[in-house]
Amino acid sequence: MREIVVLSGKGGTGKTSVTAALAVCAAKSDLPGGPPVLADCDVDAADLHLVLAPAIRERHEFMGGDKAVIDAEVCQSCGLCREACRFGAIDEAFRVNEASCEGCGVCAYVCPAGAATLGPRVSGDWFVSETRAGIMVHAALRMGEENSGKLVSTVKKAARAEAQRLGRDILLVDGSPGIGCPVIASLGGASTVLMVAEPTLSAVHDIKRVHALARHFGIPCAAILNKADVCPELTRELAGFCGESGITVLGELPFDPAFVAAQLAGQSVAENAPERYERLFSDIWRRLAAS
Repeated sequence: MREIVVLSGKGGTGKTSVTAALAVCAAKSDLPGGPPVLADCDVDAADLHLVLAPAIRERHEFMGGDKAVIDAEVCQSCGLCREACRFGAIDEAFRVNEASCEGCGVCAYVCPAGAATLGPRVSGDWFVSETRAGIMVHAALRMGEENSGKLVSTVKKAARAEAQRLGRDILLVDGSPGIGCPVIASLGGASTVLMVAEPTLSAVHDIKRVHALARHFGIPCAAILNKADVCPELTRELAGFCGESGITVLGELPFDPAFVAAQLAGQSVAENAPERYERLFSDIWRRLAAS
């Protein structure tokens, strides 16, 4: 099974717009193996569902870590747990504020009566859904929660299982921006990284970091240059970097209000402006699928 992971060095470069357009065009493709299974691994700020309108088929809780629990019947109200908790998560009635608790376990360590213990914490939810572009596995962290790298790994594992069940050859992954823990988790098992870059100083800097990360793991890269007409000088710099680094540039996209119009309509740009973008993204998908 091949895994194509769409990444960007920063947010707002058009990564999800590109992923959605590729997914919709791939669903219409006559390539063998059928459409890819989709995985939205940007669990901290998932938004692929805003375009593909998934109908949830399965919902699962994600246990991302531990939280403190104090048994009121055992508690002696000695106050040691409150003194030791540097996060102020235990109130005067010795109840734990889940939003403040970091699950460090110091309360359980200092409690002489054994009233404070650590228990499993529901940190988010993950879903298997039907979309017009095929099966999508996606997730969302709950407010104030962390462990996004673990949740990304959970999403990818479930997406692989769906692809195997359906006999699909490709997994198309919408990754997170940056190069942090969620991105590293997204890269596990990846066959190709598709980098979406725009001609701004920060984006040029950050896409080079994404490439360095992918190179560290030995994953080949391709690129799409978005908003290429905004700053021709930086677009040339991006193209030059790609050429020097052996990165195949699969296409250049203009700055076009059609992308925003498509999002407002709950569509991919390939659906909202097919005369301009359906063939373009179909060709890009064919090249990706064949690489």
